[in-house]
Amino acid sequence: MTWALKTGDPRGRPFAVVDKRAAHLYVFHADGRLAGHSQALLGSTIGDHTVPGVGQRAQTGDVGPDERTTPAGRFEAMPGHNDKGEHVVWVDYQSAFAIHRLRPGFAYKARSTRLAHGDASDKRVSWGCVVVPVAFYTDVVERVLGAGRSVVYVLPETRSLQQVFRALDEV
Repeated sequence: MTWALKTGDPRGRPFAVVDKRAAHLYVFHADGRLAGHSQALLGSTIGDHTVPGVGQRAQTGDVGPDERTTPAGRFEAMPGHNDKGEHVVWVDYQSAFAIHRLRPGFAYKARSTRLAHGDASDKRVSWGCVVVPVAFYTDVVERVLGAGRSVVYVLPETRSLQQVFRALDEV
């Protein structure tokens, strides 16, 4: 995202780029230096949109399979906690879209294996959030993005960059 730095779009804040096609998260310090990168799990449904009302339904666990997209766009992110008290980076709080660590539970082993191996299509299993390994979350995401406000750019997979990031036309 060279254009983000050229235009000063992050406004001196750290930022992240989610490459959905590669299922990868890149985290940058405010000065543009790469803090780290990792494979990531993404929404199980392909699409660049947010389904209306999905944030409310996520609170009750009632998110349909066709609603589990990782939306594309530019987001003003902030650190916080989920309903279980776990640290997350809220990418879009209203739609319950966050970057978070791989959580313990019945799917931990299978999801951990998907994160470590396979191609991008194997990493489409979340409800829309960007899920990364625990160590990467703790060492990079929480320290860099979790320290305060940040910007998250989620690259599109069904639309063009120009359709999603109008600022590209200005560079």
